[in-house]
Amino acid sequence: MPLRPIDAIFVHPERRLYVVYYRGELWQLPRMKIDDTSWQRRQPYYGAMNALYLSSHQAINDPVLAQKLRTLNLPRALRGCALLRFEAWWETHGFKWLEDHLTTGQSPLAAHAETTGKQSTSSPSHKPNQATARAAKTDIFADMLADLSDEVMHHKL
Repeated sequence: MPLRPIDAIFVHPERRLYVVYYRGELWQLPRMKIDDTSWQRRQPYYGAMNALYLSSHQAINDPVLAQKLRTLNLPRALRGCALLRFEAWWETHGFKWLEDHLTTGQSPLAAHAETTGKQSTSSPSHKPNQATARAAKTDIFADMLADLSDEVMHHKL
């Protein structure tokens, strides 16, 4: 079974738009905003592959879209690289990189890293329902991480 294709966010700097690499296919978003509304209006990308560069920010802030796209917190060295270089890296090193993260207990998910990397601050205006909402969001990413771990750790070559 081959390694599942990755979800990643690319930028087309000349046309000022995002292109999402979604499980091996390229989808152009209608504007420079990554949310579920943009995703619903996506179009196939047929432009030049050498015009796409890996976005430095892979975490998706929209909770609905974050459940659909499993973007990863990729190595800093890849940020800003061209699509073809990224694909070559993923084919060569992607499985080992994922396996290393998962076996050491680190989450490779960009959205998970985004929510766990932020320090929560206590304030008098902190309400219990905000904590519940954050916990629910974290549980979603925990499920995504569990699926990814199962897929990678039980990978058969």
